[in-house]
Order: sequence, then structure tokens, then C-alpha cells
Amino acid sequence: MNESRTAKSRQPNGASSIFQAKDGRWHGYVTVGVKDDGTPDRRHVSRKTRPEVTKVVRDLERQRDKGTVRKVGQSWTVKTWLIHWVENIAAAHVSENTIDGYRVAVYHHLIPGLGAHRLEKLEPEHLERFYRKMQENGSAAGTAHQVHRTFRTALNEAVRRQHLTTNPASIAKAPKVEEEEVEPYTVEEVQRLLAEAGKHRNTARWVIALALGLRQGEVLGMQWDDVDFDLGVIRVRRGRLRPRYKHGCGDRCGRKPGFCPQKINTRRETKNAKSRAGQRPIGAPDELIQLLHQHREEQARERVRARDLWTEKGYVFTSPTGEPLNPNTDYHKWKELLKAAGVRDARLHDARHTAATVLLILGVPDAVVDAIMGWEPGKSARMRRRYQHLTSRVLKDTAAKVGGLLWGADQTADSASSEAGQSPIPAELVVHVARLGERRVPFLHREHADEVVARWREDWPDHTAEVEEWDRWRWEQQGPGGAGAIRDRVPERAAIFHARALFLPGGERAATDLPEQWLVPAWDFETDRYTDRASAWRTARRPGTGQEVEAQVRGRDKVAVEAAFAEACAQAVDRARNPGRYGDIDEW
Repeated sequence: MNESRTAKSRQPNGASSIFQAKDGRWHGYVTVGVKDDGTPDRRHVSRKTRPEVTKVVRDLERQRDKGTVRKVGQSWTVKTWLIHWVENIAAAHVSENTIDGYRVAVYHHLIPGLGAHRLEKLEPEHLERFYRKMQENGSAAGTAHQVHRTFRTALNEAVRRQHLTTNPASIAKAPKVEEEEVEPYTVEEVQRLLAEAGKHRNTARWVIALALGLRQGEVLGMQWDDVDFDLGVIRVRRGRLRPRYKHGCGDRCGRKPGFCPQKINTRRETKNAKSRAGQRPIGAPDELIQLLHQHREEQARERVRARDLWTEKGYVFTSPTGEPLNPNTDYHKWKELLKAAGVRDARLHDARHTAATVLLILGVPDAVVDAIMGWEPGKSARMRRRYQHLTSRVLKDTAAKVGGLLWGADQTADSASSEAGQSPIPAELVVHVARLGERRVPFLHREHADEVVARWREDWPDHTAEVEEWDRWRWEQQGPGGAGAIRDRVPERAAIFHARALFLPGGERAATDLPEQWLVPAWDFETDRYTDRASAWRTARRPGTGQEVEAQVRGRDKVAVEAAFAEACAQAVDRARNPGRYGDIDEW
């Protein structure tokens, strides 16, 4: 310690210290926590001048107070962290397909492109230049975007473990991916495909894809126990995994593992559906149930023909020897079916888009669509927008309704005229939007929107409150404020208690024209006024030339707010008298 320092200047244990050493450099020490062995975690910084070291010390103190100080330990590079993350952390907690995608992104893209960077020195600009270079070298924007998502996930774990304070991948702009508009098959094209499928083995496999929209893995993983012939229900429980092979010959055959005569599959055949929405019952048309009856009888005949070569595993769709179908073989069979039927080429997954659009044409309610397609409730609006396409039949029906409203044209043979208040939007496509001042909140049911509007008028009589009707596609594409999720219930409403006080630099309470305590009725979508906590408080130094400190409290429990207000005022007084203690100024 510098001998020029006196006992009077000595800081208490644990406090930050700044001093000049004999070599002329300025040094600072900041206690940021406790090490694993129980000793103080005291960080050292050194700079040429006092202002420079003071700034670094204050930055460390702010990081300590926010809990964002980087953890002491191994010095990671991007390469060493990614390898550790993908092999030791991610591999134990994600599915086989997911970890395969992670490994491709890590070993083929991220490590060659960014692996030499020190993890804590990585900047968002490094990532953006890397993504641009990927695309210049021929990678698709979708590939670069998938690599970005993988990197963001890996670095989020580094932040969570305090190896990083911020995630540069959350700041960097990912490559923009233009989503291609899928054109679903028309009803006539589907009929041609089904007619051709009747000439091929495993006919029911293609009928299920086109009629029910099951994913490829869900169809190939289906077992006979999942089919209830009495109820006419198919239960989706699992999905087929793409096999991964290794040599069974000791790599002596000279072929790739998948073509080895003695190949061994290193993966399980199926995995359970990963969500409750994915595990679902689906009602099947009588024609499909009858087709499955016929398919089971044909499979029994194949079992007899195969004799001892047959391996019984209970799958609905199998190879001629009872093994589950390989997804790659299934894909090529789909392409052969399209060619034989004389139908335009498309992905196998586009059959799922076709099934979703058929449900739209039939006017099936959204909740039922979500259950059939296996979509999570929180993601269902986005998935419907992606999979359900406004075909000519839907557009013509909407146009006819608009014509009926404006010109009084007949809609159907059964209705000579439309009611004066009828909406030009088909009922299944209406979103009821409560316009509350400058805020718009979408509802599935009109009565919920009406109730919110009525109560809003009572709370804020000087503000606009009315119900608007929006087309669902227009709302999901153009709805203001990012409020795309459509509510199917009346939101929660609560009274929020507020308290506020202002203190001058010496700690004296300042007089203001605003009330000290008040309450505001607030809905759960009003994030600027709403809180679900009993009380929450903060103190802050007001910007500008004045150095006033403000104490603010709000919460749902009046007693808790009053108790918190006393605590907030006490801190505000101390902060007004001792600004350096709170990092408001550097001289401390």
C-alpha cells in the first residue's frame, strides 16, 4: 500500500479503493462477490490516470450491483466454449435431430469462421460480417439464420453461467429470410393424387398425409395400437427418427456406413411427441378407417409371405419385412407418386399445408384446427398464418359477401338479402378488436371485447373506447403494437396502488403538485401501469441540472405499497445525501 495514504482515508472492508502506486500508475480494487472457497472476490484494475481507473471501478461496481460481473475461471475461446456446450450441455438435453443440427452449425460453420475469438471479446459486428461472408460463399440465408439461432442459444448458456455479461448474438442482426409462399394443392389435384395412391403399396399412408396433415415422422411412427377402429380415432403419440448408421464390418467394405451390408443403426427408431399438443387424438373419416382395415389385411398377407424374414414391431406402415419405413425412402416414393399422377412437384411437407387449407375452406374452428394439426396454443396464430392459405374458393366467398353488403346481391339460394349489420368478413376470419385510446387488443369473441370496452369507458370516460372488426389475416400481418396473439377470454383487471416522493440533494423532501399516493385500475395488457407483485419500488436520480432523487412504489397490495414506500424514501434520502455511494458521481 502507498505510504502516503493516511488512516483517515482508509476504506471499510469490502469497499472499493483507488490509489497511486510508486510506479506512478493508478490502481483500483473492487469486491464483486465471494469466491467458491469463501474468500472475497476482489478484482484489480490499473490505468495511467485517476479518471481512467475511476471509470473502470465504477463500471465494475455497476456490474456487481446488477449481478452481471463475468465469472472468474477458464478463459474461453469461441471454439472451446462451443465444443463444451454442444457435447457436454446441449447433447444431454435435446433430441437427436436437434443435436445433429447444432453440430453441423458448430463444426461446419461457427468454429471455422469464428472459433479463434476470445469469448468475452466477441462483438456483434464480428457475427454480422461472418453471416455476410457465409452468404457470399454460397450459403442460403436460411442456413445463415439457423447458424445464428444456434450461436445465440450457445451464448445464452454462457451468459447464464456468467462466462459472458451480454450475448452479442442477441444484438447482431441475423440474415433476413424471405419465407416462400406455399401454394397448396387444389381439391382436384388432391383427388388425382388419391386415385394414383390407390395403385401403390401403403395407399393409406398418402391419404393420411393429404386428409389429416400429419407430419412425415408422425405417420411413419404410427403403430396399430394408435388406431381405434371402433371410435374412428387415430392417436398421435410418437414420431419416426431418421436412422443413422455405422459400419458393422469394421469399415472393411469400403462403402459409406448407410450402404454397408452389415450396417448397424445407432439411433432409436422413434421418439415420443415432445409436447402435449403433439400428442393428440384425431378423428378420421369413415373412408380412411375403411382403408386402414384393408391395409391391415394386406399387411397380414405380406407377413405370411415373408415368413421368418418378418420382424413384428407393430408399425402401421412397414417395409415388406415388417421394418419401419425409412424417411428417405418415403420421400422418394412421394416424388414418384407426384410424377405418376401428373401433378406439379412439391415438398412432402406441402401436403400438410394442403390439409390445413382444406380445414380453412370447411370453416373448422381455430381450436379444432390447432388440435388436429398439433400446434401449441401460444404459437397457433402464427402457424395458422403460415399453413392456411387464402385459396380462390375462400377469396371468392369473401368477395361475394362484400358484394351482398354493398349492392344487395343474393348470397345463396336460401337467403334473398343480407342483414344490415352483417360483417363482410367470413365469421371464421373475424377478429374483434377493442380500441382503447391508442391501444388495440384483439379478441376471439365479441362479448369479451364488448365487456372490456364498457369497463374502459367507466375508467377513462375522456378516451376512445369502441369495438372494431378486423380480417384475421390483416390483423396478424398489420396489427399495431405487435399484439398478434388473439385473446379467448376476458383479461385480468386489478387496482394498482402508486406512491411517489421527491428529495432535494440535502435529503429534504421537495414539494410537488402531484399527489403522493393514488391508484389506477389496470388490465394485464397495460404493461405501463400493470404489475402482478404485491409491491415493487425503486429510487432514481432525476436527469437534468437538478440533483433530485425520486422514490417510486407501485403494487397490488395497499399495505405492502405503504411499507415499501417508507423503505424507498429512506434510501432516497440517503442517496440524495451520499450520491457517490450509489454511483451517481465518481468522487467517493
